[in-house]
Amino acid sequence: MQKCLTTDGIRMKKTIISAAMASIFLMSACSKQGEQQQINETVAEVPRGSAELGSFGVELDARDESIQPGDDFFKYAGGTWYDNFEMPSDKTRYGAFDKLAERSETQIKELIEDISNGKNLNPEQQMIADFYSAYMDVDAANAKDLKPISSILEKIRGINNKRSLTAAFGSAWRDGSISPIVASMGFNRLDPNQYQMSVGVGGLGLPDRSYYLEDTDRFVEIRKAYLAHIEQMLGFAKIADPAQKAQQILALETKIAEVQWPREKRRDRDLSLNQLQREYLTDTYNGFDWDTYFAQTEYQVPHLNVSQPQPVKDVIRVIKEQPIAVWKDYMTYHTISNHASFLSDEIFAANFDFFGKTLSGQQEPRPRWKRAIAAMSGTQSLGFAIGKTYVEKHFPASSKSQMADLVENLRKALGERIDGLDWMGQETKVNAQAKLASFVPKIGYPDVWQDFTGLDIKADDLVGNVVRMREFFRADSANKELQKTDRNRWGMAPQRVNAYYNSSFNEIVFPAAILQPPFFDPNADPAVNYGGIGAVIGHEMGHGFDDQGSKSDANGIQQNWWTDQDRAAFESKADALAAQYSAYEPIEGNFVNGRNSLGENIGDVGGLAMAYHAYQLSLNGKEAPVIDGVTGDQRFFLAWAQVWREKRTEQSMLSQLKGGTHAPGRYRALAPRNHDAWYKAFNVQPEDALYLAPEDRVRIW
Repeated sequence: MQKCLTTDGIRMKKTIISAAMASIFLMSACSKQGEQQQINETVAEVPRGSAELGSFGVELDARDESIQPGDDFFKYAGGTWYDNFEMPSDKTRYGAFDKLAERSETQIKELIEDISNGKNLNPEQQMIADFYSAYMDVDAANAKDLKPISSILEKIRGINNKRSLTAAFGSAWRDGSISPIVASMGFNRLDPNQYQMSVGVGGLGLPDRSYYLEDTDRFVEIRKAYLAHIEQMLGFAKIADPAQKAQQILALETKIAEVQWPREKRRDRDLSLNQLQREYLTDTYNGFDWDTYFAQTEYQVPHLNVSQPQPVKDVIRVIKEQPIAVWKDYMTYHTISNHASFLSDEIFAANFDFFGKTLSGQQEPRPRWKRAIAAMSGTQSLGFAIGKTYVEKHFPASSKSQMADLVENLRKALGERIDGLDWMGQETKVNAQAKLASFVPKIGYPDVWQDFTGLDIKADDLVGNVVRMREFFRADSANKELQKTDRNRWGMAPQRVNAYYNSSFNEIVFPAAILQPPFFDPNADPAVNYGGIGAVIGHEMGHGFDDQGSKSDANGIQQNWWTDQDRAAFESKADALAAQYSAYEPIEGNFVNGRNSLGENIGDVGGLAMAYHAYQLSLNGKEAPVIDGVTGDQRFFLAWAQVWREKRTEQSMLSQLKGGTHAPGRYRALAPRNHDAWYKAFNVQPEDALYLAPEDRVRIW
């Protein structure tokens, strides 16, 4: 299980901070609008550092001081920015993550251009240059039209019985097609030293099953647009009666949606752990030709886990009941749509018109060079080849060292907090401390880089490059299936602006690109770094102790290490947090799913508590200076809110609510309302909208 700091669910056819950082300034603070509080008039002023944002790491001019912090902390901390920022036409969301992602893209573009203009390139550099060249050759893409995927479409046309249909499902990974039965290689949750195949249900084109099943006007209109889109895409392949077949495809996907579990049920690790030996699969899940299916995957599959038992049985029934002709049209549509970004401008534009404009509110496509970089930057692409050059140029060794120190500060803080929990007994605390001690931090970039030997990339064969990369990484994975798991592997490339927790290895991972402002700035005030990257570290640590991550022990094995009484106390607190977030209503009639986002919300609330605790430890009992009228605690919480400053299209917000595991940024910014220090820092009173009575503030970690 890998849990990321942030993600979007839209399918687009993703101490020690050194004491030298602390500068002391003339102190004064505004505790609440209209109230000035003198803190200290005698502290000497010293020269300031060169923080990238503002004078100490927070953009104070982004605040809207006409709004009380206790009424809307998101708008107080960033309302001026929010009201004046104009969403770029090629974006559906824009915030701190997106700003850094754009910086990373620009840096990568410069690296690729330098490589492409160089001589005597090594094999990986040549792959980078050739893939980028192939992607950027729009004239070739337009001239080829559907020819690059003609062999895949021909194979689909040749399906004439259930066996050949099952084979096509099994090879969907290679063909870039789709299957209602999905299988992926992950880790054995009962033995993290083993790889294990996981089988479940997929096969939808829209972001979530709710898009098919809810009957509000909004979703009815989306389905109408989806029908028109499917019809148009089938037209490119000259499929007869495309309107009728679009209706059949939507009806088929609706049947799949009906049998799927809701997302909040799918993330329950107890319900999704159903292991069995391969030899018993056919008896338990009969009516599907598993031998033919797995023969296409290239895996041996001696044992596996079925993540959605009843839905797998139900979708097998759907496969048997639906005509083969409908399945062929369904796979044809998705094959074209899934490859649209590699095909002609006409096909890409048609696909973007639905998935970009209609579904996401994006007014214009991203520039082709950015789409090229996105296609190259994943872990199943050339992401680590690019990442190796990226870190050499853009990631100083000092950042890795400072980050490592900060991780240990957060570990110490969480350890003290566990010892001080009044709801957890000693037996469970011993196990929690053991898990904390075994956390493995990975910072910046892998110690062992991906080997690309044998991968063939050509400067004039874009779709061929994509297919060969699929085959390369599948073969690499299949070759390792029966070996001991590789703990050097990373689930993100260094240039990715994100972080994650992997419960199987009990590791917290921070790619190089996130170690920049507003998350981390060696020249910023310590309070800002603790409220930024410190809370991010705490967030990822918190995933090890959230409602699902807490079901694995110090060795990454899924088993109960709690007493029944302590687990019940934890669940009670988690339920309260789920209810709190479920009350947020970003779009009329559409609420945050507090249960589906619970793990991320525990990570936010708990991570913020850990980071604040670590910040207080770093002060060694001294009072933090006031800088530009802002106290240390205020800087800490403003830094947190600055990280989650974002603007979204309404369509993107809806997709996040229905298909994402994270609450939207504006509500993540409100996590401080569960912390006593925030109330004191901003003089939040009972009449304020965000006020929670002390007994209603959720304190877990």
